[in-house]
Amino acid sequence: MSRILIRNARLIDPDSGLDSTGDIAIADGRIVALGEVSDFTPVQTIEADGQWAIPGLIDLAARTREPGATRKADIASEARAAASAGITTLVVPPDTQPVMDSPSVVELVHHRAEAAGAARVVALGALTTGLAGEQLPGMAGLAAAGCPGLSDGGYPVADSLVLRRALEYASTFALPCLLTPVDTALAQGCLNEGPTATRLGLAGVPAAAETAGLGRQMAIASATQARVHFGRLSSVEGVRLMTAALGEGRKLSADVAVHQLFLTDQDAMEFDPRFHLQPPLRDIIDREALRQAVSDGVIRIICSDHQPHDQDAKDGPFASTEPGASGIDTLLALVLRLVEEEVLSLHKALAAVTIEPAKLLGLESGRLAEGAPADITLVNPNAPWFCTNESLQSRGKNSPFLGWEFSARATHTLIAGRLVHQPTQ
Repeated sequence: MSRILIRNARLIDPDSGLDSTGDIAIADGRIVALGEVSDFTPVQTIEADGQWAIPGLIDLAARTREPGATRKADIASEARAAASAGITTLVVPPDTQPVMDSPSVVELVHHRAEAAGAARVVALGALTTGLAGEQLPGMAGLAAAGCPGLSDGGYPVADSLVLRRALEYASTFALPCLLTPVDTALAQGCLNEGPTATRLGLAGVPAAAETAGLGRQMAIASATQARVHFGRLSSVEGVRLMTAALGEGRKLSADVAVHQLFLTDQDAMEFDPRFHLQPPLRDIIDREALRQAVSDGVIRIICSDHQPHDQDAKDGPFASTEPGASGIDTLLALVLRLVEEEVLSLHKALAAVTIEPAKLLGLESGRLAEGAPADITLVNPNAPWFCTNESLQSRGKNSPFLGWEFSARATHTLIAGRLVHQPTQ
């Protein structure tokens, strides 16, 4: 592997609190020296004056659409887009076609990601066979195939006894379980239930859809030893439940999709299907509660909830289009905007997309430290750019942030010491 020296960068590690100017020496895929580097002969030197060196981002929820829906995107296209956006690890939910409930499907995904030579792809195993909520998969085989956790893939297990057995079984392999907090019977709509949905004549999804699902899952989790994580909280009521559970000392965690920290249901006033999301965009009170929850540490992880769609999926009346947004291209820029808007400190913002997801899944990456894998992103904090169809590298152009201007972007991305993205000459 190449020996690389990054010179004179601002070194920022949210895990240790490091924030100083220095160099990074990389050899054999790892960081061998940090700060003052001597007695190191590089094959390649990257001059990083004025740039930040941070751990590569870990996106906890990013669909690549492969296998099964390659008309929308594929592993190679999304892994390359992620690398260009400073993301070094994509964590993929198991709701592929076929479902990732067997080692063979997991190995296929990992093999194709390796062949792409871009961002690392980590597959989550299915919590139940076929995500049907009826039978348990071979969890030992999924763990052996490289799954660091299990997920319901957006299909909550309706049978409470099956859910309990699944959590108990997963705990024997120390596999964290990522659950979707929703009661699907209540979630029959496309926008937050409230004045905006009523004005637009759209079916609303009440916050009770989230709290009913979350409360049931919390109760079942408390009867097991499983490590349980709740994906994509969206409401002030959900935040209150999570806050109360953490106050009782419960070993739970949660994440939020980054678009929920910026957008509200009023952004859908023009019936633009780019704002048809699941969970739906809620009102400004919910948005501010989510921001406060991230600031307070009630929500410790921010993800893109990347769901690339082809044009046909977003072409039609709002309610008939497919939900989801393309998000990997804007994850880093939006997280840094939270710092600009003084919602989070720089270290806390970066922790939410690096060390926190790494801790949840037991990954080595997410740190800027000697001995750590050389998954590193160099960021130019003063590189304005507009989010346009042309600037999006993902095949999914369904970004709700088209037209926004951002102030920072990744310039170089290294994965295991290999340079996978750099400025074009």
